[in-house]
Formats: sequence, C-alpha cells, structure tokens
Amino acid sequence: MSRFSNLGHRLYQGEVSFDFVGRRKLWYSISGVIVLVAAIGLAMGLHLGIEFKGGSVYTVTKPGLTVSQAQTAANNITHDSTALVQSTDKGEIRIQVSSEKEITGGAFTAELSKELNVPVKDINSQVIGPSWGEQISQKALLGLVIFMVLVTVYLAIAFEWRMAVAALVALIHDLLITIGVYALVGFEVTPGTVIGFLTILGYSLYDTVVVFDTVKENTKGLTKQNKLTYSEAANAGLNQTLVRSINTTVVALLPVAALLFIGGGLLGAGTLNDISLALFIGLAAGAYSSICVATPLLAQLKEEQPEMKALAKKVFQRRAAEAKAAAEAGGEVPPGEEFTDEDLPAGMVGQRDRTGRARPKGRPSGKR
Repeated sequence: MSRFSNLGHRLYQGEVSFDFVGRRKLWYSISGVIVLVAAIGLAMGLHLGIEFKGGSVYTVTKPGLTVSQAQTAANNITHDSTALVQSTDKGEIRIQVSSEKEITGGAFTAELSKELNVPVKDINSQVIGPSWGEQISQKALLGLVIFMVLVTVYLAIAFEWRMAVAALVALIHDLLITIGVYALVGFEVTPGTVIGFLTILGYSLYDTVVVFDTVKENTKGLTKQNKLTYSEAANAGLNQTLVRSINTTVVALLPVAALLFIGGGLLGAGTLNDISLALFIGLAAGAYSSICVATPLLAQLKEEQPEMKALAKKVFQRRAAEAKAAAEAGGEVPPGEEFTDEDLPAGMVGQRDRTGRARPKGRPSGKR
C-alpha cells in the first residue's frame, strides 16, 4: 500500500508518467472492439422483464423450497424453460411467467400448488400489464435526454464545448457497453436495471469532470510557453488524478461486487443481479472512459485549434534546437542546471522535455 501511495505522489509530481493521451489510437481501438461486441449483443435483443412486456408473478412461501425445484415445477406447467425463477431476500421463491403463455392465473396457481405440494393460500399471484413498463421506459428515456442536455450546458459553461463533447462521448460509450453486456449475458432488464443505468451516468461524469478540472488548471496560459503541447499538459493532469480515480473506482466496486457475486451468486438472491450488474459494469467502464477515452478525445479536439497547432510547432522547434545544441556540446547538462518548476505553466510540476535534455537556466542556446 505504501508503494502505491508513493506511486501516486510520484505521478502527481511528474516523476513518473504514463502516456495515455499519446496512445489514444490504442484506446480507441480497444473501445471500438468492445462497443462492436456490445452492439452485436444488442442486435440479439435484450431479455426484458415482465414489467416491460407483461406477465404474471407468483410468490411461493415454503420453507426448504429451492430455486431448482421451483424451476422444474414451472417448466412442467409451461412445457418449456421460459419461466424465470429467483429467490428473494425474504426466503420466498419468485416465479415470473410471460404474458405470451396462454395460462390463466388461477390455472397456473392450481398447477403450481400440486407440483410443489403447497397450499394455494401460500402462493401469491400478481398480474402486470406491459403498459406499465412502457410508461417507465418513456419516462426513463425522457429523463436521460434532459440529463444529457443539462450536463452539456453545464460543461460548456463551466469548461468549454470541447470538454462537453468529450464527456458525452465517454458517457454514451459507458451506456453502450453496459447495455451490451446485459444483452450478451442474458440478464433480465427490470426497473432496477434502469435505476442502475441512470446511476452510472452520474458516476461516469463525476470521474471525468474531476480529470477535466485538473487539465483545465494545467493548461492555463499554456500558449505563453514553448515547453509543453496541449496533449502533454493534459496527460500530466490525467496522471495527477490517476491514483485518485483508481482508488475511487475500487472503493465503489467492492460493495457492488459483494451484491453481484456473493448476494446474487453464492447466496442466490437473484433479485440483486438486475441492479448490481449494471452498477458493476458501468462503474468499471466509467473509470476506463474517463482515463482512456474522454481526456485523449479532448486533447485531440484541442490540438485542432490554430493556436494549439502553433504551440506544438514552437515546442518541437525548441526541442530540435536544444537537441542540436546538446549534440554539438557533447550532450551533457551540468548538474543542478535543469529546468525548475518556475519554468513551467501554472499547475505543472516537475515535467521534463521528451528528449531528456534541457537548456540550463540563464544559459543561451547554441555552442558553449
């Protein structure tokens, strides 16, 4: 743990740096493959719960009744395996039957009572129409659109429109991956899943905004110097918040993983899976996108500005001149004459040129 803390300090001071922005083509390729797989999953279709397509829910109360026993009974009644059987946190068994099955509620209850040897009074039935799920879907979609509009306006005012675009691209990236995973693994989409989707939107943006705030501080007055390009300054800001992003993600993932793998997996509380899977995939994708998608995309958009192109040209010309001067002088810089933090723009600490050499303070470039 102390080594990890030391790494975080070295990243913040600029002693160690990972070139995330410079490898943006790699991250774009990885994201493209993941999104493509998610799109294939979506093309296969989502497994919608009865709240969205309508059906009946039967809750059975019987001590010692297992999910496998209830599943076998439901399969015998429906003559297939489409019924979804889960255990609840109250020790009950919940059986969902789609409205596509031409079985009346009373008939199914009677058959289930015989199959499980349970009194009819211990089986609670509830019929859900598809119109209720349709209303939820419409309201969730409306809420999502309003949320994205408000976020775009806020980011454009607080930062700039390029940051708003990068953040929204990362947000859509996270949503596509999360929904695609649901389609691929066949998990049921319920109202709890929708809640999980909406929850990860806030987390994804929160992590991205934290990184962008540091990048904004690092790039103040950037065009007044000729030591760093915008991409390099943005990458430095990303490294300064890297450990913080990792720590936040791990702390957020631990309780969600407990719900998904222990509660839903080992203990069999299947009703926890619908929201916990959305949170788990969304949190992991949000951390990845804030580091490997949002910031590299922002740097790419900023580098298209004329002033940033001019800055990059000045930086490369300066480094070429220094490299030439160093080569003519033997390539050595006297100890203690490297650049200091005062030479760097506001917010930048301890950064060095890519060449590893720098013109000493107070000494003109050229032959010594």
